[in-house]
Amino acid sequence: MARFTELEWGRLATAALGVLAAVAVAFLTTEVFPYHSLNHDEGVYLQQAAMLLEGQLFLRPPVEGAFRPWFFVESENGMYPKYAPVAATMFAVGKLFGGYRVALVAIAAGNVLGVVGLVREVFDRRTGLLAGAFVLASPLFLVDSSVFLPYAPTTLLNLAFGYAYLVADRTGDRRFAGVAGAAIGLAFFSRPYTAVLFAAPFIVHACWTLWRDLWGSLPRQATTAVLGSTGVLLTLGYNAVVTGSPFLFPYQAFAPEDGLGFGHREILAHEVVYTPELALRANRLVLELFFTEWVTGGLLGAGLAALGVALAVRAGLTARQAVVAGIALSVAAGNVYFWGNFNILGDLERAGDGLVSALGPYYHFDLLVPTAAFAARGALGGLRAVEARNSRRSARVVLAALVLLSTGVLGGVTAQNIDAPLSENMEVTRTYEDAYEPFEDGPPDDAVVLLPDPYGDWLNHPFQYLRNDPGYDGDTVYAIDDEPFAVHDAFPDRRFYRYVYRGAWAPYAGSPSDAYLQRVRDVDGERVELRTTVGIPDGAVGVTVRVGVDGRSAYYVVPDPSENVSLALLVDDDGARLRGEVRPLQNETLDVDGRETVRTTVFVDYGGGSGFAYRFDLPVDAEDDRVRALTPRIERCRSARACGGAAAYVPGTGPDGVFVETNLTAIERNP
Repeated sequence: MARFTELEWGRLATAALGVLAAVAVAFLTTEVFPYHSLNHDEGVYLQQAAMLLEGQLFLRPPVEGAFRPWFFVESENGMYPKYAPVAATMFAVGKLFGGYRVALVAIAAGNVLGVVGLVREVFDRRTGLLAGAFVLASPLFLVDSSVFLPYAPTTLLNLAFGYAYLVADRTGDRRFAGVAGAAIGLAFFSRPYTAVLFAAPFIVHACWTLWRDLWGSLPRQATTAVLGSTGVLLTLGYNAVVTGSPFLFPYQAFAPEDGLGFGHREILAHEVVYTPELALRANRLVLELFFTEWVTGGLLGAGLAALGVALAVRAGLTARQAVVAGIALSVAAGNVYFWGNFNILGDLERAGDGLVSALGPYYHFDLLVPTAAFAARGALGGLRAVEARNSRRSARVVLAALVLLSTGVLGGVTAQNIDAPLSENMEVTRTYEDAYEPFEDGPPDDAVVLLPDPYGDWLNHPFQYLRNDPGYDGDTVYAIDDEPFAVHDAFPDRRFYRYVYRGAWAPYAGSPSDAYLQRVRDVDGERVELRTTVGIPDGAVGVTVRVGVDGRSAYYVVPDPSENVSLALLVDDDGARLRGEVRPLQNETLDVDGRETVRTTVFVDYGGGSGFAYRFDLPVDAEDDRVRALTPRIERCRSARACGGAAAYVPGTGPDGVFVETNLTAIERNP
């Protein structure tokens, strides 16, 4: 049997690491993030990927104000995302090969292989393999490679640049120099500042090589520079197409003060004065979390990286090794200038608050590369030192013991560190499972689903799992439930539903608890009638009813409430009034003109100020002696004041005696 050479073993081990990365991310993205993460930017990139697959840079919705996705900019040409399309293009390619998640798997494998190749170029094959394993086992890599965010895709481009640059530097091959330029150009298009921070040490190295040997280095460095510049031109060209100016980035068009620099920073309703002092404090906390919780072995892994730097310096740090070490400096220092690192921390006084607790310090994703490189150098250097100071036989015993001990310690710390974010994300996913239970068998076909807007007038924020096809022609269309009549007019042949849930939208806190897909009917006539029967549990001492329209109210009392109360709300050109088992107290009829919401609140009183309320919000359009109405939104609230969108009535979930039955009809008067 032929023996494998060391080179062949190295290739097999490298391939094995890539396969392990692919398998790990395939498992995590499907099992931990099936409905995506707490970071709603995922929905932005996936919506953008769907647009690219349809050849679109803009969305042109059929109804203004009802279809704006999260982080999309409105313009005369349509709506466009605030992010560059590079990461979305990668995700779109995955879709072509079977699904968006295929891209995550491929990117993860590519990043591990890229680390192996880059570190091998500056150290040796064994160090490269160990560095790849270090990255693969890092919680930051595993978590952020499993979600649809741009950090892992941009790192893949950065690694392609770094590896090709170093090969070109070693061999003088201008083909690799061209690959390096193209890769860093695309990385710049993806995330300009991230690419600049990664490339900065390489640029210094390139200048140094030109100073040492101008004519020998100029051809390959010029090739890299020219192709890299095409990425800059591509970025400016894209800016010109979508924003109208090559120097106005989409994220600036969305929020002019959301960018680099100190001073007043703002996006939407979130603002802060980002001082150098605040920047240093925030970034110190981010780096502390990175090195203690988000790299392999935590502090032990960080200690190995520090040892690796010391050993490399002692052995005579080469210029190529200094480039990799420089990545750590440029990424750590450069991020101080970016207020995003303040935002991911949440409350600075609470350890682990904010998105960093679930997704880690993702703006420092590139920092994994130098950390892994020098941690591998430190581990192997330490083992070599032990081997050199002992006899051959005793060295083997000591080495075996050290390997077992360090592997156990590193593995134990890493397992503990990754358990916390995975557990947190799994808790979120379990809540998502409850929230999206109405869609468990797939969304309804040939339908429009009206969605609530707990965070403002946005789609996919928070419901990024429920996205529209770019042409609004998919089996299911999703719209904000603010302009229901206009949306219904735009899709007259589809069935309508309303998605509702109980509890505030706070998946990290286990809320909402129940959800429901309510069928919505559209009726039209000279008069509409909403017949309602509500359950009155035992112990109730009284029932009162309020009907409200545009700040005006009419009040009723139920004289002798039994186990249920039946009401009939009538709306016509005379106004809105209530009939049934009630006695009016004041303002029996309320005028209704145009598009209004007629709100009926039934308060069940237990005495002593306790009780609960049913609320019915009936959208009506009363014009030209005709009335049009849609099935009402129904809530069951702890009190009348607790109603407001987070207390939806979900059939079968209330206490004994609580139920709702409704019937909405249109009536024509007799001639």
